[in-house]
Formats: sequence, structure tokens, C-alpha cells
Amino acid sequence: MRPPRKHDNSALIVGRFQPFHKGHLQIVKIIMEQCDQVTIGIGSAQYSHTLENPFTAGERHLMISESLRDEGLERFFIVPVEDINRSSAWVTHVVSIVPPFNKVFSNNALTKRLFKEAGYKVMAAPMYNRHDYSGTEVRRRMLDGGDWESLVPTAVSEVIQEIDGVNRIRDLAGKDGE
Repeated sequence: MRPPRKHDNSALIVGRFQPFHKGHLQIVKIIMEQCDQVTIGIGSAQYSHTLENPFTAGERHLMISESLRDEGLERFFIVPVEDINRSSAWVTHVVSIVPPFNKVFSNNALTKRLFKEAGYKVMAAPMYNRHDYSGTEVRRRMLDGGDWESLVPTAVSEVIQEIDGVNRIRDLAGKDGE
């Protein structure tokens, strides 16, 4: 019998992280308590500069990696995952670009279905104060001039400020930034 390999207790979580917020951070922490390593797939990586997907894959990667490092977390990989718009091939696509894993955490019905059909153990991602901690709420507050910074880790706030992300969202919405 061979000794267990690191990926025998490895997880995958895929999300758009537009932006990465404190709810996402808590979910990753909970998964890390259960698994030896976590791969974070940045979904819809090809999209940016839209109201639904304002940040680039690189910006999201920086937000996530800096937030996790600030928390002292190290057992993670971050991989951009582009949509291929073919459900029958999507799991194969993901598996081909991420490190090995044997568990998938998701609350997305299609993602859960596709990975279950491919034979993976699929678990519901724990929810953490979903009413406040959602990318939609963070972006809405940015657009409306509300307090969005309390919803995101400090590293995310710093990245958004560096890239002038609030004004990007307001420009995309056609608001003049009053």
C-alpha cells in the first residue's frame, strides 16, 4: 500500500471573486481546516471591465494571494480558469490546468452536477454571512459610494485603490463619480 499523497486530501473551489471578500476568505479558511491544500480557481478568467466582472484575472489573483498571505495561509494554489462554454468538456478543461484534487467545494448547481458526473466528491461550500458578503453587494456599494471596504480584506481594498477600481466600476456604469 502506498503512502498517501498530498493531493489525496486536496480541494478545488472555483468562483469569480469579483472581488474576493471576507465571506470568500472565511470559506477558504474552513476548507483549509479540512484539507491539506486548496486550489482556488478564478472562474470566468477571460472577463474583465464589465459591471459583473470588473476585475482582471491578474487583479483577482493578487487580491486573493495577498489576502491569504496576510492571514498566514500558505497551502494554496491559484489558477485562472477560462470559460469554454461547453459543459461536457469543462471538467476535463479544469482538471487539465489545476493541480490534482479529490474534493470540490461549490454551491453552483451546474458546477456541482458536472463534477459529480465526473466522479468527484462534491461538497457544499460553507456560507458565511451571505447577505452582506457577496461580490454583488460589494460592487453595488462601490457604485453607490457606500462602505464597501468593511466587506473585503485589507489587501483587496489596497489592490482596488491601486487600480482605481471604484472609478472603473462607476465608468462602466456610466456614472460620473460624483
